Amino acid sequence: MPELPDITLYLEQLAPRVLGQPIVRVVLRSPFVLRSVDPPIQVIEGRRVTSLRRLGKRIVFELEGDLYLVVHLMIAGRFQWKAPGAKPGGKLVLAALEFPSGSLQLTEAGSKRRASLHLVAGAEGLSQFERGGLEVLEADLPEFAQRLRSENHTLKRALTDPRLFSGIGNAYSDEILHRARMSPLALTSRLTDEQIATLYEATRGSLAEWIERLRRESGDAFPAKVTAFREGMAVHGRYKLPCPVCGSPVQRIRYADNETNYCARCQTGGRLLADRAMSRLLKQDWPRSLEEVE
Repeated sequence: MPELPDITLYLEQLAPRVLGQPIVRVVLRSPFVLRSVDPPIQVIEGRRVTSLRRLGKRIVFELEGDLYLVVHLMIAGRFQWKAPGAKPGGKLVLAALEFPSGSLQLTEAGSKRRASLHLVAGAEGLSQFERGGLEVLEADLPEFAQRLRSENHTLKRALTDPRLFSGIGNAYSDEILHRARMSPLALTSRLTDEQIATLYEATRGSLAEWIERLRRESGDAFPAKVTAFREGMAVHGRYKLPCPVCGSPVQRIRYADNETNYCARCQTGGRLLADRAMSRLLKQDWPRSLEEVE
């Protein structure tokens, strides 16, 4: 799922292409992508884009007439920018916004249709998408600490909870926790002030560095390879590969459709965190430390 660094890059590359431009035509290729009916989607045709913003992991197009088009890419949704007049072709294209400057196409890989468009009127309509998460890059340490301690969760859950922190998901939370050298299962209620300060700096540092890295990789081009598994990540998507800090194999915890990646030596003192499915299957044979695996 595109997270804060990826959404930031999308917004930066969309701005020179669509700000001040009218939407000439909206094309819906999938009947399921549009999740709202009032106002009707056709009313955006001819209206100019007056601003762009991020709400958590959503992208918001503000249009003339106090209208807001809210796009949630979910897990497999992506944007593609095509030359003017390009027809939305291919099975992956769900919708397209056509501008004088080009065509913005919304695609989604796979068979599950999770990406969505909502068109709402006024600030009140937009407010339904506000989850209240803290913008870490705009917050100071006391604000971060207060939000982290407001509920007792594991660090992994706290960082990815959109009600607590804005724009952080599965991928960058793994990178943040590795940088902070903290277990994803550590409880927020048990953190010391020093540990919270470390986590605060790791969160801000990881997000800021990845934004800059994506900017350098993209240059002036529209982002073409937005993925949760990037070259240069320390642990996310790197199961069994060596940790770049200590060389130990990266471990994982699997649950539902997600997994958490971590380095046992750097983050848990060598202790392996129990994978629900495998630890149930192996029971007493489940290894408890990195040494048992090696």
